[in-house]
This record gives sequence, C-alpha cells and structure tokens, in this order.
Amino acid sequence: MSDDKDVIHDPTEHPWKLWIYTNYDCNLRCSYCLAESSPRAPRRAIGIDNVRQLVDEAVALGFSDVFLTGGEPFILAEIYEMIAYASARVRTTVLTNAMLLRGSRLEKLASVANDKLTLQVSLDGGRAEDHDAYRGDGSWAKTLDGIRALLGRGMRVRLSTTETPANSARLAEICTLHQSLGIPEEDHFIRPMARRGFASEGVEVGMVSLAPELTVNIDGVFWHPLSTDADMQVSKAIFPLAAARDRVLAQLDVIARTGAAPAMTFT
Repeated sequence: MSDDKDVIHDPTEHPWKLWIYTNYDCNLRCSYCLAESSPRAPRRAIGIDNVRQLVDEAVALGFSDVFLTGGEPFILAEIYEMIAYASARVRTTVLTNAMLLRGSRLEKLASVANDKLTLQVSLDGGRAEDHDAYRGDGSWAKTLDGIRALLGRGMRVRLSTTETPANSARLAEICTLHQSLGIPEEDHFIRPMARRGFASEGVEVGMVSLAPELTVNIDGVFWHPLSTDADMQVSKAIFPLAAARDRVLAQLDVIARTGAAPAMTFT
C-alpha cells in the first residue's frame, strides 16, 4: 500500500489530470461521501457529448489522464460509450464500488476494456465490518465479488482505501487481501477522510492545501475532485477547458506569492 500524499511544488511541471463527474446518483449512501451521492441524489448527468468534447480538449492540452467518477458511473447506460471514447485516446480510470459489475454490465465493460483502462474500486477493509461501517451492510462482500469478476476478465484493478476510525488499526489487513488477489502494491493507495460532503470529520481541504486536478461536472469546472463546493469552483463555463486551466495557473501564482503552496494529491 502507499500513502497518497505526494508534494507537488510546481504543478505546471507535472502532467495534468482531468476528472469528470459523469453523474451523482449511486447505489450506496456512504456516510463520508464527498459528492453527497445516494440512491435519492439527482442524477445531474454530464452526458456523452460533453464527455467527448472534454476528452478531446484534454488530449489537445496534453493531459495525461482522464478519470470518470460519480455517483456510481455504472448506473449510466452510456458509461460504456464514454469509456470506449476516452480510453481510445488517453489513459482512463473509472471509479466504482464494483457492486454492479456482473451480468450484462460486466459483459459490456469487457467489450470496451483495453490496456489504457483502469478500474479504481473503493475498498475500505480487509474484513466486512471495517468497510461496511461507512458504506452499508453487505457492501464489502459484493465489492469483493466485483473485484474478482474484473480480475477474472483480465482488467487492471486499482484499490482506493479511505482511512477511517473503523479501519485505521487494521490497514495491514487490506494489504494482505489485495496481495492475495494479485493486485500489486502500486495499485493500492490509502487516503485520509476529507471533511467535505456528508463527512462530519476528517482533514480540512481547500485550494491552498490541494494540488489542482481539474474537475468538471454539469455546473462547471472545479479545483479538485474532493469537492465541487462553491469555494472550489474555477469556472461556471465548462468549455473551453484551456480557459479553466489558465485560471488555475493564475490562482497557483497567487498562492505561491502568499507562501502557501498546494501540497496534497488524493489520486
């Protein structure tokens, strides 16, 4: 496992990442969800046409990665088209709880999978009680089934663990589990809980403390995927993406001149 707390002294010297919130509805209601997703959350879908244009502009700007997140992206019928379009052009990661990846959904995903695609699955424990404490009873077993199904189809799986009071004493157990599944160390990372969204505890985050990773939802462009709150918004216009990137660079210059450089990454 690795602690994902790399320091970026000058983000302009590092590849840019683009995050796209495909939707906000979810099959789970995790009690620390940053996006405030749940089965009752409005979908707020960004749509395939916007995803295509965002991917095209990101590639033209030299972005290294595109991340498709939610909500639970695999609720969407058009997610497979989004994945196929993005992963044909740039390294692509889809964030999922993996609970829906069986039957026709798994078959459709397998049909568009390629070597540029990674499935990033949230797994918060080496035992059910550690994971289910924040994600709901029975979710750990279903997530493990999904992980095994993905690995069985030869897809690359990366595990994301949020450290919580429920699992912090047993993080080594998650490492033992991912090793038993054949998932290498570089494909497991642990991040702290952030105090945003539904979370009432965790690390305070904002523009000053986070290295920027350009994030888009239907409402505009934001500094980082950890929050699409108003204080993190860069632009209300999604396009052109270059304009939002330039605003981030200008803000970084202000932050640097005040002596408070962004430090943390969470991906």
